[in-house]
Amino acid sequence: MKGEIRIDRELCKGCGFCVITCPKKIIEIDTDFNSSGYYPAKVISMDECTGCALCATFCPEVAIEVFQLTETES
Repeated sequence: MKGEIRIDRELCKGCGFCVITCPKKIIEIDTDFNSSGYYPAKVISMDECTGCALCATFCPEVAIEVFQLTETES
């Protein structure tokens, strides 16, 4: 199964929980800051996402949405 991660850059405070919990290690902290001055998380390899949603589960700001894609959508 494939997944798609959407991170709201304006809600993200760059805590790094998603980076730590991602089993595929496809999320990192961006080098560009958002309008609040935080460095938000970003996905570096969407093709490797399995849609497990651990990143979204651990996000304290509820800034992450994960969608599980069917084979026809991926």
